[in-house]
Amino acid sequence: MSISNQLPTIDSIIQAHQALKQQKPLVQCLTNSVSVNFMANVLLSAGASPAMVDNPEEAAEFVHFANGVVVNLGTPTAALVDAMKLAIAEANKINKPWVLDPIAAGALSWRGQLAADFLKSKPIVVRGNASEIIGLAGLGSNAKGFDSSNDPAHAVDAAISLLEHTHVVSASGEVDHIVAKTVLDDEEQYWVAKIKGGSFFFPLVTASGCSLGALVAAYAAVTNPFNAVVSAHAHYAVAGKKAHLKVDAPGDFQREFLNELYKVTTEDFEAYLELSINELQVA
Repeated sequence: MSISNQLPTIDSIIQAHQALKQQKPLVQCLTNSVSVNFMANVLLSAGASPAMVDNPEEAAEFVHFANGVVVNLGTPTAALVDAMKLAIAEANKINKPWVLDPIAAGALSWRGQLAADFLKSKPIVVRGNASEIIGLAGLGSNAKGFDSSNDPAHAVDAAISLLEHTHVVSASGEVDHIVAKTVLDDEEQYWVAKIKGGSFFFPLVTASGCSLGALVAAYAAVTNPFNAVVSAHAHYAVAGKKAHLKVDAPGDFQREFLNELYKVTTEDFEAYLELSINELQVA
């Protein structure tokens, strides 16, 4: 799948951030039990609104009220999976953006198959760590889909292969790698945006990656897919860098990170964001 040929810039990120604050998009979170509280607080602090409507009886109906949906496979149960299937089908039917977070897709067979099946339903974005992106692209390769230690640069080829089913793929880590394809006059171009992560405390805070997926869904409600993913990662990275300067332990970091998500300004993006976008040569 491809997107428009407009590439993200500092200005487009700032515009998306302002739109998020003004529109306060409502994100339906079908997520794992570990992430619920922190994910909700991340969305609220960033300027969006969370809704944890994840039961089969209401999931499809609520998609009509939501501006975006995140599907996170961290702790799947039969009922939650049924709700996910219903929400995905309804989101596709009425053209609501939804984000797939394929936690442990390459490590455990049942959820790996779920992730592969959901991928066929064409999420607007796939967001995970490097191991999850590699695992989703090559199920059965024994990739440790729950291991966040892999370098996101190693997931670029896997991300490119997933673009058949989605608009944008991001692999988060010390340097986030965000891969997308544009088409102009029938000419395909592949791009990778790199954003230096905000803090080494992120892996020590439960659900920090999961919550980034929800923030991607919020930004996808207010701007185009490539800019949405870059903007969400940029917002996270800038807030993380600012929080990191104030603390020396992960518990304090979690608190300050939420504060800084709320306080990020245009000037902060200009001062703290380390962003590069380069064309990829794809055979």
